[in-house]
This record gives sequence, structure tokens and C-alpha cells, in this order.
Amino acid sequence: MKHNILVRGARQLLTLHGPSGPRRGAALNNLGIIADGAVLAVNGIISSVGPSRRVENLAGARDAIEINATGRVVMPGFIDSHTHLISGPPPLLDIRRQAVTEIEQTMAAVRAVRSAPARSLEFQARRMLQACTRHGTTTLESKSGYGLDDSTELKILRVLAEIDQNPINVVSTFFGAHITPPEFNKNRDAYLEWVQTTFMPKVAGRKLARFAGVQCTPTGFSIDSARTYLQAARRLGLIPKVHAEQTAQPGGIRLAVEMDAASADGLNYATSGDADLLGGSGVIATVLPADFSLGAADRPAPARLLIDHGAALAIASGFHHGKMPGYNMQHIVSIACKELNLTAAEAISAATINGAHAIRSDGRCGSLQFGKDADLIILNVADYREIPYYSGVNLVSTTMRRGEVIYKESEVTWEPPK
Repeated sequence: MKHNILVRGARQLLTLHGPSGPRRGAALNNLGIIADGAVLAVNGIISSVGPSRRVENLAGARDAIEINATGRVVMPGFIDSHTHLISGPPPLLDIRRQAVTEIEQTMAAVRAVRSAPARSLEFQARRMLQACTRHGTTTLESKSGYGLDDSTELKILRVLAEIDQNPINVVSTFFGAHITPPEFNKNRDAYLEWVQTTFMPKVAGRKLARFAGVQCTPTGFSIDSARTYLQAARRLGLIPKVHAEQTAQPGGIRLAVEMDAASADGLNYATSGDADLLGGSGVIATVLPADFSLGAADRPAPARLLIDHGAALAIASGFHHGKMPGYNMQHIVSIACKELNLTAAEAISAATINGAHAIRSDGRCGSLQFGKDADLIILNVADYREIPYYSGVNLVSTTMRRGEVIYKESEVTWEPPK
């Protein structure tokens, strides 16, 4: 049963309210802050946002359940727009000496996911969602791509559909163009032909994914092959996403712009010319701040360059069991500030409203505005600029999804001996 919920007394209420469209340039620093702010949610939808004195006197607030946020920051829940929830088990190698290639690691993950029962994959994915919830993520995107055959890709996408809204929103990407599976003996053209003509129509017809992703890297696919794949996806109603310029192989960003992709992800090797292309397009530039720190990339993404050239920047965790096993978006904000030279406000915008644009969900989430889902978090800090100073620390006091409290920190129960 839904109730009216009033979150009141926030020392800083970060609404992210602003012009329609993703944040670019100086607008990334505009968090729409209301001092002593309040949010009123009715039946899971935001009804009013403003100063506490005004909102708490509205008719809908009179019988609302109150949540006191005095002295704390209240902001939209994080939008993690690039994850691999189902990507096999951790490799269990000495992290200092992982002497396996990317292809070997990927194929090991594919074998593990293929052999795992759907129930086991669902159990593991639900555990990850709960962990993300505790750390303030209220919407995330997750990809398939670790089955690469008919039955396993369907198994992954069905699991993602099953866990959607339990407890947070999960948006699925069909990542069939990840890497060539062993059955095709590196015959990429034959594999893509099978995906486009036989399997992708099943995914689209059963509405198991909203997006179709392709990896434009030497271990993935060429620009021409990726273009053919994305054209087929668009004909079936799937929205393109491109893993672009993650290596020195050029052309992925240009392809993303050409195909009007929702996002171009990775971008570690993006140039000034690439940044200009993104700045003049509606494609969201999604970078993964942790990939360089954790050794999944050999250089950090040029986030500052992208912003300065007008690109709409989003940041995401890139969570992956074997490559980037981090899902705490507070930590991603911290890395973005410390290593990619973003301001705290830029990083928060990139992790909320621009992340929502990267998965075409900005009409529902990413900011605290009338008519959007009441997805918000309360943080144990008095000023948003404190967030990046903490590294790996969970600052979340409360997570709310569609007006329901889905996480609340517990108290330490230890008492001194008498």
C-alpha cells in the first residue's frame, strides 16, 4: 500500500532541476540546490519539491509519513549506466599477477555463465542489486554478452527481466556483439550474420532488451561490422550503444554519432576531434573512472577534454566480476574527482541526470522534479562537496525507490559491559 512520504529538513537538497536535455559544460556544476529542502511523494511519484517550510504545509503533507533529513544531503539516487551484473565468477587469481589475456578471461566467464543454472545466476544478481541499493544506486543498466549462444543469452536476459524492480530499476542491453564465441572459430562475419538474422529478432520480439551494444575493439568487431549490426538492431527497435575508443582502434565514436546511439562508452582514447563530434551530438559520453585504477584500461578517459568540448558526460561503475568488481557509485564520484579532475558537482551530475540520459530514462529518474519517480538517497554528510573526500566509504543513510524506503542503515548494537 502506497503512502504519502515527506522528506524534510535537508541541509542541502540537490534537485538536479534544470533545462531539458543532458548537462553540458558549465551546466554540469548546477545541482539545483535548495537549502532546508523537502520532497513530497504521492503514490511513489514526486508531487512537490521546495523549501521545507512551504512543502510541509501542503495538503498532501498533512497525513504523510515524515522522514527527517536534518543536517544531511538529499539527492537523486545514482544512475549506474554501464554494468555487467552477470559476468561469471571472480577469477580468483592473485590480483598482482593475473597472467591471462582479456580473451582468455572473457571465455572463462562465458563457460561459467553457460554452465550455471538460471536460478544461481538470479541469486547472484539479486545479491549484487541489494549491494547497489545499500550504496545508493536506484537505477542501473546491465548487459548480456557472456552467453554468446541462443540459450544462454536468453537465460541472462530473462534473469535481468526477473530482477527488474526488485528492488531497483534494471534496464537491459543485448550485448551479442561483445566477442566472437568459440563455436564460430573466430569467423566474426558468420557469427554476426547469425545474431542479426536469427537471434536478435527473438530478443526484440520478446522485449527482453531496450538497447543493443557492440564492442569496437580488436577483440570485438570492426567499425563496418558494428555498423551492420547496429543497423539491424535499429530496424528491430533496439537503441544502439557503442563501446568506443576503449583501445587505440579509432572510429567507434564516429559510428555512435552516425547511428544516433544512446551512448558511447569507455572513450579512453578519445581525441579532440572525437570530443567535438560528441559535443555536437545527442550521444552521451559515458566514461568508467575505475577502469584505469583497477587495471582494466591502460589510460584514464579524458573526461576534462570531453566536458571542455561540450560533450554530455556520464560516469558509471562498469561493474564486472572479473575486471571491475566495484559498484559503489560514491566511490566512482570520488575517483572522477581525484583522477579525472572533475568537480564534485560535475561528477554528481554525471552520475545522476546524465546517467539517466545515457539509458533514455531521464523522464523517470535522475533528478528530483514533479512527476518523476521518487527515487532519492539521504547521505550522512552536510555538504555534497564532502562526498569525493571519502574513498570506498558508504555514506548512504537511506535509499528510497518510488516513494518506498528500500534501505535504511542499521545502528551499531554493541553496548559496553556492565
